[in-house]
Amino acid sequence: MESFPPQICEGMQHISESVFVVLCEIVGTSQDVALRRETEDIRDVVVRGRLPINDGFMSTLSGSKREGFRLEGSDVDWMFWLNDHQVIMDVSQSEYYNTANTALILSDSSESPPGFSLLQLLSPFVNREVYSACVRTNDRLYISSSIWRQLTCSALIPNSTIHGPCGSSDEAGVQYATAFCFVCDFWPPSASSWTDRCHTWPDPEVVDNIVRNGCHFVAIGHPLGPHENEEWRISFSLAENKLVSSMNHCQFLTYGLLKIFLKEVIDQQSEETNKLLCSYHMKTTVFWTIQQNTLPHWCPQNILAGFWICFKLLLKWVFKGVCPNFFIPQNNLFLTKVHGSAQNRLFLQLHELYKEGLACLLQSSSIRSYIIDVLYNPRLSICTDESIMRSEVDYDLKVVILSEGMIHIFRSGDIIIDTTKTIHIIEQFVESPMTHHQVVVIQRLTTNLLQRTSFLLQNMHNDTGFNKQTYIADKMSCHMLKLAAKFGCVSDMLYIAIYYYKTLRYREALSVIEMTKVKLAQPYLMYNRHVDRERYTEAVGGQSWSTKIRQAVAEEIDLDNRICYISELIPEQQSGLKNRTTSLFIPLFVMLHFLEFLCYRHIDTTLSLAALDELQFLVHHDQGLYIRDIYRYISWEILGICQQITGDLQGALYSYQQSLIPHHPWNEIPTATQKRIQEIVQSAPH
Repeated sequence: MESFPPQICEGMQHISESVFVVLCEIVGTSQDVALRRETEDIRDVVVRGRLPINDGFMSTLSGSKREGFRLEGSDVDWMFWLNDHQVIMDVSQSEYYNTANTALILSDSSESPPGFSLLQLLSPFVNREVYSACVRTNDRLYISSSIWRQLTCSALIPNSTIHGPCGSSDEAGVQYATAFCFVCDFWPPSASSWTDRCHTWPDPEVVDNIVRNGCHFVAIGHPLGPHENEEWRISFSLAENKLVSSMNHCQFLTYGLLKIFLKEVIDQQSEETNKLLCSYHMKTTVFWTIQQNTLPHWCPQNILAGFWICFKLLLKWVFKGVCPNFFIPQNNLFLTKVHGSAQNRLFLQLHELYKEGLACLLQSSSIRSYIIDVLYNPRLSICTDESIMRSEVDYDLKVVILSEGMIHIFRSGDIIIDTTKTIHIIEQFVESPMTHHQVVVIQRLTTNLLQRTSFLLQNMHNDTGFNKQTYIADKMSCHMLKLAAKFGCVSDMLYIAIYYYKTLRYREALSVIEMTKVKLAQPYLMYNRHVDRERYTEAVGGQSWSTKIRQAVAEEIDLDNRICYISELIPEQQSGLKNRTTSLFIPLFVMLHFLEFLCYRHIDTTLSLAALDELQFLVHHDQGLYIRDIYRYISWEILGICQQITGDLQGALYSYQQSLIPHHPWNEIPTATQKRIQEIVQSAPH
């Protein structure tokens, strides 16, 4: 670090602490990152617990988002593999599988460069697409990576383009990359030397876990190999995720700083070189740096020292034109891109940055102002205590947001089978140690399960008339809904009101609505990603999560499209199912006024119209406080339904048209809206 500018050298520790703080803001604190990772871990357990054998593809989020990053512009990477197709490294390994229901594929790397292999099909029966991708060579069937890419590129998202081994697409401004690959339970022999290198990092249990979980094969061959169109690359994506998870937070933030530096500094040097390096090279640099133990202590005070060591290693690799794969060093990641004149230009650019020393970080738009602040205010007090950086309310808000997105992944196919498997998954979690976040997800899942089951039970007995069975079913449904409300959040009370409306108990429903209104009027309510931090902390700070969620947390109303909750919404739910969505999310306050309107129609017309006025004011004037943009379409739809019921056909037509306008990209009910518009047009006098 001899080339650091004097002014930076003098305040190195102070500047490092400042960079640590800003990286915690950009990348996340260790708590933030842990929450993101746990969310994906839970999802994996759920999906695998829900899928039976021979039920198609398994999936997992991979790449930077799985590692815990949420940097702007990052791709969303997914890996998919057939759960009844297994790659083996040696024919003798076939004894571990039941070949009656598992197709075996042999990895043959005898003629391939390091890190690549041919995949020979051994089983007579396979998935139809797999067979379609096969080519015959010397009386053997090999799965062609190039044909497989063509077949699977647009399997999930139409009009995807091939990018490396993936199908790449842009959906609503987000880049998705989907790789359909093959799984192998065995560690590849070509990576055996990696386990011998792991003396200081990672820990032996991490190494053991990585080796036991094997690898994947992704559909891309070595461009300089003899079988480019047939070859597959060995992917250590899941192993890399475990390595990143085993980093301490300063190491992880250093990785994040390198990603930011690549995007904001290196890639801005020239158009000629801005595609030569990628995030994977940055990750590889960090892996080697940590394992070589060049920096004994990774802490906030020397995060810049860690960055500089990584940068010098990267510079050395570019100079030599060799970036060794972390697991198979013989596989040079620079081989096809960083060579010749391009390599020379890139080295000269990086060397110019190197000559600047750590001052080169001043070229990063994200980091620059924080370094300057410290340079001009050397006595500036910097707090690196993460518990102070992220308040209790911030943590609670993140937990709520992350747990919200988990419920819908429990839904697919037959609702009874779904329910049974969900119970089994809850059982699995409850019987093992759980983190706080896992407890929250299981609590929300159990609440949702009770609500769903209660309406399912009521629907099953809806047409049987009033008899003893119907009476018992009704008692059970009511009991489940009240139990769900006891350990659920404030908005879960509204499901009781929905049930009472469905079973024609309008006054009871209105009584529950009034109680819910009182709770929702509290100034410390956490809803729709909004919360008054000071009042929330005063009201429930330091209390148990059960207390917080019952008293201070509310969420959107989530209706399973396979269950009838409110007959007036059946067309919308059916339209959602046609668009392959099993959930209909409705803003809480929209549902509150909607229910109030429906109930008062049978009791007091004046109060019914008053509820409609409140709903109309909310939908017309809300600025995102109660209605998120992604749910504006359903809010206009519900307003239109109420207006149509009262005979205000002109108002209803306007509301339905608002529901369909293009800036509602998440609209999943257009078929229902168009039918309702058609009804109004046809009923209008000619």
